[in-house]
Amino acid sequence: MHPAIYGEPLIFIEVALLKDVAVSIQDVLWDEPPTPECEASCALFYSITSTQPGLSGINLGKFLIKRVIELLRRDMPHIMTFATLSPIPGFMQWLLSKLASQLKLAKTETEDSSTSSHIGSGSVFRENILLPEEEKMIVNSSVGSAVGKSGLEIMENLLRSTNSEWAKSDCLDVLKHPLLRLCARYLLKERKRGKALDPVANFHLQNGAMIERINWMADQSEKGIQQSAGIMVNYVYRLDHIEEYAQSFINEGCIHASPDLHEYVKDMKDNNSTVIN
Repeated sequence: MHPAIYGEPLIFIEVALLKDVAVSIQDVLWDEPPTPECEASCALFYSITSTQPGLSGINLGKFLIKRVIELLRRDMPHIMTFATLSPIPGFMQWLLSKLASQLKLAKTETEDSSTSSHIGSGSVFRENILLPEEEKMIVNSSVGSAVGKSGLEIMENLLRSTNSEWAKSDCLDVLKHPLLRLCARYLLKERKRGKALDPVANFHLQNGAMIERINWMADQSEKGIQQSAGIMVNYVYRLDHIEEYAQSFINEGCIHASPDLHEYVKDMKDNNSTVIN
């Protein structure tokens, strides 16, 4: 509360009491019947909202999360896990930009294949977005109206399809592994000025959370599909390590994450991310 706006909170957080960490927003919103408080062992933070646009640059959420954890530990000592179910708002924007740039480079290399200097310069920026087995599965799968000369092109056409039709089509299973793997890469490896590229990831990591799990089709709303291919992420606040994790991320850019998340990016060069068992 603030005396200038009496009765109106500056920021509020929505918490669900559950038996386990939820893997989809549908599980949280449609939890019927609700978990009895005495049976809950997990406090799940699933929405943090600032009521004052003028305070958008101030990290009030950090203080609120810590305060809520303190209150829950005091009033509900049986709550052992403090986690989030969070969106990944920058993932699809990053991915579609990456796909477009790689397809453009591939086209340039093909057109200039007769000039060795062009081949050399283009190859420096080329990377294999898809694994060989992913490329093969996408090309060989039944993908409806999607067309393309490569798995990369087919994938881009699918993801840009009208009304996110791919999320309701038969190709959903084919896209699951590459999208989860690329999402893990986005969260763990992609940086801007030493910080996590994703704003929500950066918020929780600098507050002392670790990345526990990414969840397939966790938000099937139109917004969820367009922002993050329906993927959501669980950040976990380990009470004995909150300050340690926050300082290592702020000072060294070190991201703490579970072994399952690191499995997705095991073949990539390390980029200040740490496995937590």
